[in-house]
Amino acid sequence: MLKPIRTGLAGIVLSTTLFASALAAGVDVNATSTGLAIRGYDPVAYFTVGAPTRGNWKISAEHNGATYRFASEENKKKFLADPAAYVPAFGGYCAFGTAMGFKFDGDPNVWKIVDNKLYLNLSKPIQTRWEGDLSNFIKNAKTNWVKIKDATPASLQK
Repeated sequence: MLKPIRTGLAGIVLSTTLFASALAAGVDVNATSTGLAIRGYDPVAYFTVGAPTRGNWKISAEHNGATYRFASEENKKKFLADPAAYVPAFGGYCAFGTAMGFKFDGDPNVWKIVDNKLYLNLSKPIQTRWEGDLSNFIKNAKTNWVKIKDATPASLQK
């Protein structure tokens, strides 16, 4: 089980980073301090290319208080037609962390599409653990998300 980082420099850095991310776009979307979602990766490309693809800063759109970037105008149009089909589950926070009741950064390079929904995880070892009981972790994350989506990441570390 993941243990929350509560003390020391690492805990301060993690809490500050997660809190800044939450403030940028609202606490229910994991975004950088400038409001950039998925660290600038194209959310549509996961479905069309099947790989993380960096978006172009010139091709972007706002959704739910965050800025999404796209690799092409076609991907942007697809996104704008149905954002819910492309945004990552749990606001782009780590799916395993959400299953545990926390909000950790979701790495856009550690991803999986399950039942046409994009999930991000914190790291490859976490992803491997998450995949070990995928359906239960997704179920727990969905239950927890209702409770934690409006909480700041730092407040969940207490």
